[in-house]
Amino acid sequence: MMEHLASLGVAVTLFASTNIDDIVVLIGLFSDPRYRPRQIVIGQYLGIAALVLASLAGALLSLVVAPAWLGLLGLVPIALGVSRLLAVRENDGEEASTGPASVGKAVAVAGVTIANGGDNLGIYTPVFATSPAPRLVLFVAVFAVMVAVWLGLAHWLVHHPALGAPIRRIGRFATPVVLVGIGVMVMVEAGTVSWVMGWVARG
Repeated sequence: MMEHLASLGVAVTLFASTNIDDIVVLIGLFSDPRYRPRQIVIGQYLGIAALVLASLAGALLSLVVAPAWLGLLGLVPIALGVSRLLAVRENDGEEASTGPASVGKAVAVAGVTIANGGDNLGIYTPVFATSPAPRLVLFVAVFAVMVAVWLGLAHWLVHHPALGAPIRRIGRFATPVVLVGIGVMVMVEAGTVSWVMGWVARG
């Protein structure tokens, strides 16, 4: 029993400690009227699921794909952040779309989640590699619950009677900057920027 509780604590701590910055991104997304909550929920779960699957296959992935190439995922939040900076005034109050555009926004959320959590691979992979199957199942289940908790917390903060209005105002303008910063950080830490600069210098 104590072993299960210990594994549960490790799983909760592992998710919370590696996804603190994700709360900021989710607050910004929930503050944007162009995104429906359904799109954010689907995108977040798709992104976290991709990170977990990539971590489970981390050893093989690291042999096939160079970190500098993985760092190109940082272009996703940069592109999304720049587009939101350019459109934040033009599309003020615009309703969220449905249909194919809705699917595209869910995929965009997933892309941001993956890029923002790219550094999580280095943390999740060794933990998963040294865990038996029952503990892995527990980790996946806890992560699924924690994603719901993260989504619920961000949504609650955005719609809080007292905090909601200022959070929405700040989030609409601050989140694009945060997204660009996350993308740059991902590319720098993965060595993508150095790799590109070296390639340009050689060319």
